[in-house]
Amino acid sequence: MPPFVTVAAHAPPGVGMLGAAIVSEVFDVRGQGLPAFEFALCTERPGTVRTDVGLPLLVEHGLERLASADLVIALPWADFRTPPGPAVLDAFASAHARGALVAAHCVGTFALAAAGLLDGRRATTHWRFAGLLAGRHPGISVEADALYVDEGRVVTGAGAAAGFDLCLHLLRREHGAATANAIARDLVLPSHRDGGQAQYLTTPVPEDCRDERLADVLAWARTHLHQPLPVGELARRALMSRRSFARRFTAATGTTPHAWLLGLRLSRAEELLETTDLPVEEVARQVGYGSAAVLRAQFVRRRGVPPRTYRRSFTRTP
Repeated sequence: MPPFVTVAAHAPPGVGMLGAAIVSEVFDVRGQGLPAFEFALCTERPGTVRTDVGLPLLVEHGLERLASADLVIALPWADFRTPPGPAVLDAFASAHARGALVAAHCVGTFALAAAGLLDGRRATTHWRFAGLLAGRHPGISVEADALYVDEGRVVTGAGAAAGFDLCLHLLRREHGAATANAIARDLVLPSHRDGGQAQYLTTPVPEDCRDERLADVLAWARTHLHQPLPVGELARRALMSRRSFARRFTAATGTTPHAWLLGLRLSRAEELLETTDLPVEEVARQVGYGSAAVLRAQFVRRRGVPPRTYRRSFTRTP
């Protein structure tokens, strides 16, 4: 299916103000060669909807927008312990049945669960309510620590600001790394956090790292991806032992140096494949792989297709 263009987010009474703001910002029309998304908030009874912080929000569209959107999002809401009404649940189920991409973050996941869309699937929600979700819906494999969980046409995300991670993941998956990175830059956000990264960390993620020595090393690594970058070399530059560096890195990022570098290399490879005509062999060299064959193996593992097939999917024909 072509990448999504029309986006409809369901905003029930008590909708999370932060959740509504996140999707509104991400899918705003920006120009500059970026996709022109057609975004709408919708609700069962259009009009003024009270948010979770008590502020009124004018929602002009009804559930008919869920019936036609390419991407349908269930926003979090204050009364999530009470399932939405039948019309809303039917709208989510119908959207999924016709092939739309259906997503939710934070406690919006409870709406997709109530609609039966998560049975037999993995899913996540705000870590505080993961136990409640698992108890109410034993058919769901709840991953309490994940930032987001991608199950193909159903994608769920963690709480609060992790809604940005969910949206950027969808953009990266459907529209490519260049688009996701451009929108992330516009919003002054980290361009990518892996879905398996922990929801809550003792210190910030690499892009916002307050450990000056660690932050300097990570910034250096981003500009030297063509080099091997063994952990020992990164530790030496951080003036730490290898063991201390690995421990502080994991505490700050929720992942290992090896996994972080792998994700960084592949994300850069995606962007080069989308935006340049460089041979795959040169792409492999620029992101630090010894050969196109090594890049291909890693790329197939991450994307399910080889680099050349991925590039063709982002080739724009006039």
